[in-house]
Amino acid sequence: MNELELKYGCNPNQKPARIFISDGALPVEILNGKPGFINFLDAFNGYQLVCELKEATGLPAAASFKHVSPAGAAVGLPLSDIEKKVYFTNGLPLSPLACAYARARGADRVCSYGDWIALSDTCDEETANFIALEVSDGIIAPGYTDRALEILKKKRKGGYNVVKIDPGYVPRETELKDVYGITFEQGRNNLKIGPDFLSNTVTKNKTLPDYAVRDLLIALITLKYTQSNSVCYAKNGQAVGVGAGQQSRIHCTRLAGNKTDSWFLRQHPNVLDLPFKPEISGPVRDNTIDLYTSDDSNDVLQDGIWQTLFTSKPREMSRDERMKWISTADDVSLGSDAFFPFGDNIERAKRSGVKYIAQPGGSIRDDNVIEVCDKYKIVMVFTGMRLFHH
Repeated sequence: MNELELKYGCNPNQKPARIFISDGALPVEILNGKPGFINFLDAFNGYQLVCELKEATGLPAAASFKHVSPAGAAVGLPLSDIEKKVYFTNGLPLSPLACAYARARGADRVCSYGDWIALSDTCDEETANFIALEVSDGIIAPGYTDRALEILKKKRKGGYNVVKIDPGYVPRETELKDVYGITFEQGRNNLKIGPDFLSNTVTKNKTLPDYAVRDLLIALITLKYTQSNSVCYAKNGQAVGVGAGQQSRIHCTRLAGNKTDSWFLRQHPNVLDLPFKPEISGPVRDNTIDLYTSDDSNDVLQDGIWQTLFTSKPREMSRDERMKWISTADDVSLGSDAFFPFGDNIERAKRSGVKYIAQPGGSIRDDNVIEVCDKYKIVMVFTGMRLFHH
């Protein structure tokens, strides 16, 4: 089959809609549900991302996509006891692939609500059991065990979207896109991002440990499939803050930095000990934690509100206390899809614990950016390659 009819395009008024291939058969098979136009955009971007993460790191990878940008992406490192609690794995046995998705989902659990999942490897039972706990639109993977498929088919009253993709599929070298009735053509971005991408260290501090190499690769590959402008913070084998689709570099850095701060605050003892009532749903819990760790925390602690959420009133966490906790962040890596034009980006990144940076370089103010990095003993490499994605 060389085409699939879709319900509609980006919006219900955009009909007809389909995906098709000019030569040969489509490399995807729908095993359950009826994916839509945006679902497939997320699926194909996400699958490319996780395949490249696995190729670069040798580890199984997962991504959580929303509106054609990743809310999170990660590789399958084991979870610590704190991470298991933060990511609400609920005592489930976790395979490496399940760990990868728990990390990808855990980067930004609010934005991952209703996500599209991409997996680099065959979906196993452990991964499917974790997915079963979460609100999600669908999944793409190169395969599914019988038990995993059985579990996933029960989601959304049997309507959960499950897509299988041929791992041997090789796309053509050119891409076409129509805008306003006019066709654009470009070569595919076949750039392979690996450790050699990080060889041009331009700062005085040139010490780049293995874990930083891994996390910088994760950040850069994530950026390759994030709507530009974009900046990505990474730590412990996962993206922890993605700032997508901003018109200025500093706004990317601030947005991704704020998300990184939120990720780090979710590990604060106050948050880990929040006394949620057992009947509180996962999405309500996630939104509540997001509010509790923000300047809007009083919205959660008002009389009449906390009583509906908690068995007892949580202790208020002041802004000073939150900032003190964030100030302990360290060893965070950051990638940027284009050069930093000003040193203010480095100043903001430093506040979220950034110690390693990879960016293309090429600004007329590179010297200023390097100078700010040197002030904080941050390691920065110039990749020489822009990673815009639209």
